[in-house]
Amino acid sequence: MSHHWGYGKDNGPEHWHKTFPIAKGERQSPINIDTKAAKHDPALQPLSISYEQATSRRILNNGHCFNVEFDDSQDKAVLKGGPLTGTYRLIQFHFHWGSSDDHGSEHSVDQKKYAAELHLVHWNTKYGDFEKAAKQPDGLAVLGVFLKVGSAKQGLQKVVDVLDSIKTKGKSIEFTNFDPRELLPESLDYWTYPGSLTIPPLLESVTWILLREPISVSSEQMLKFRQLRFNVEGEPEAAMVDNWRPAQPLKNRQIRASFK
Repeated sequence: MSHHWGYGKDNGPEHWHKTFPIAKGERQSPINIDTKAAKHDPALQPLSISYEQATSRRILNNGHCFNVEFDDSQDKAVLKGGPLTGTYRLIQFHFHWGSSDDHGSEHSVDQKKYAAELHLVHWNTKYGDFEKAAKQPDGLAVLGVFLKVGSAKQGLQKVVDVLDSIKTKGKSIEFTNFDPRELLPESLDYWTYPGSLTIPPLLESVTWILLREPISVSSEQMLKFRQLRFNVEGEPEAAMVDNWRPAQPLKNRQIRASFK
């Protein structure tokens, strides 16, 4: 199957451009955040994150990472403000992580990587649904949060506790009453830039909003992530680690900061 992509040596990020030529496009993600080159933009608004009504549905191992999916049929969990115009609905969140505690995030800050990176994926409600929005330059907004190894993150433990139930590709279980606000840091200072999905089809439709302050995660919690598998049950075991795309060229883009 030519469309089968992954993170291995035969189907990893360096091969994606063969099937998805946009991989060499003008606004690909992730990137390295060079804090000296990032420009403070006083016109940037504070972020408005309204997750009080968020309705989580299930958690799924999709063979690349795991997704926590939300009901996005109404404006229950929305992101506004910041660099965005309009309302963006939360559809899912997922993580990217490494095989070690210091090399798992997709974005880096001054070339430094974190243990993992959380992506909260939202779509612009003016386009009616996620699929249509994903094809528009302002269709998606991804809120990125870095995870740094330290003390355990209590809010994350609810997720970690169910990972054993979705060990292999295609497994999912019901996962309700989860409040995504528990995964956010205190400060909502952010960097923003126009980019793309970091997984195929790599569509250039994402306004990236990366929070400056990381959240803490314990080594034990990270270990649980690494016990997941890329493979379907019964296939040869392939540990789900290093499911991140390397940094892409910035090209003619400006990274803006909401803070000085």
